[in-house]
Amino acid sequence: MNDLNGVVSLGLEAAKARGADSADAILIEQKSVEVSILNGATEHVERSEGYDLGLRVFCGKSQAIVSTNKLDQDTIQRAAGRAVDMARAAPPDPFAGLAAPEQLAQGVPDLDLWDGSDIGEDALRGLAKEAEDAGLSVKGVSRSTGAGASMSTRQIVLGTSDGFLKSYRRSGYGVSVAVIAGDGTGMERDYDFSSSVHFHDLRPAAEIGRNAGERAVRRLHPRKVSSQRVSIVYDRRIAASLIGHLAGAISGPAVARGTSFLKDMLNKQVFSPGITIIDDPHMTRGLGSRPFDAEGVRVRRMDVVAEGTLRSFLLDQSSARQLRLEPTGHASRGTGSQPSPSPSNFYLAKGTLSPDALMADIGKGLYVTELLGMGVNGVTGDYSRGAAGFWIENGALTHPVSEVTIAGNLKDMYRNLTPADDLEFRMAMNAPTCRVEGMTIAGA
Repeated sequence: MNDLNGVVSLGLEAAKARGADSADAILIEQKSVEVSILNGATEHVERSEGYDLGLRVFCGKSQAIVSTNKLDQDTIQRAAGRAVDMARAAPPDPFAGLAAPEQLAQGVPDLDLWDGSDIGEDALRGLAKEAEDAGLSVKGVSRSTGAGASMSTRQIVLGTSDGFLKSYRRSGYGVSVAVIAGDGTGMERDYDFSSSVHFHDLRPAAEIGRNAGERAVRRLHPRKVSSQRVSIVYDRRIAASLIGHLAGAISGPAVARGTSFLKDMLNKQVFSPGITIIDDPHMTRGLGSRPFDAEGVRVRRMDVVAEGTLRSFLLDQSSARQLRLEPTGHASRGTGSQPSPSPSNFYLAKGTLSPDALMADIGKGLYVTELLGMGVNGVTGDYSRGAAGFWIENGALTHPVSEVTIAGNLKDMYRNLTPADDLEFRMAMNAPTCRVEGMTIAGA
């Protein structure tokens, strides 16, 4: 890491020497191995290793970015020169610039993001095969559409010409499988997966496979339902999509452009009282955890929504300046792009009812396990997506349902949303099972 720090420092010094007023640089060293199989045979193996340096320079209020994967001194010097030349030719951006020193992270907390287990291709292939075999062993499963396993490591160094220079590293592991049940025109597909920062936190591959197989079989012989207005229950596997739309709507650039249906809702009621949505970058072993953001700004756990009220947008430096607000530490970037806001570990806090209790008083409704398409208008909040799942009758799941569209408006959906108590942290964005009242089904 000391050598990588030196590379970042060299890039910053070169930019200043070439005439930049200020600069920042991000260096990522990464390694990954991915293995996929189909019917027990290896279908794809991919291994990558490398370094990538992104240098952003400012000349007045104009900026430019260059990136390179060659880290010798001559290449970095030339890259710095090109970046300065580009910045001088670029139009000014009144909101461009580095973070203020008092906004920067002072330390790097230990978030336990590094495992260090070097899992090779053979071990990954074995995990994928175990998952696929378990899925195929479920009665009613007719074929596999593939299984995979992966591991990755990243070391990230961020520096600015104002003297900020900090680094951290993280690891990641994953197993996934998808299978098909039935034959002919009566086939149904489903999947399962597990992702973790530490290898030993992965769920067992055989369990992943069995879950995928059982889910696929359960979906066989779906029926149509008529168009009607009912309660919709989102399975927790897909409920995170609801707060994913929220994250997009409260992203600083969308708010600043006026293209968000929540642009005027800061400190106003968006959800029902009792709803809390949290962003926690300091979660131990969190898939979205980070000790500082991509501009070096300190990060903290925050209630984005508290008691149903929207308390904060997600802001990087540029969007915070446009909105005349303080940055929230949500800047994210690659080596070849400008920073833009993104959440870290973003989740809807659990409610007090079990999923069964949440459905108990539903006479007729739909329990959604799969969403199709991206029919969400971020400007108006209009929501329309293809869906499949199970029909709810008198509080119980009955038969599978497919080929329907569910529709509403996110403003209304958020006000009529109730979470269950089954929150699990399986991704960087998570939610428990959720019930939404008064949505429309377009069916047969």
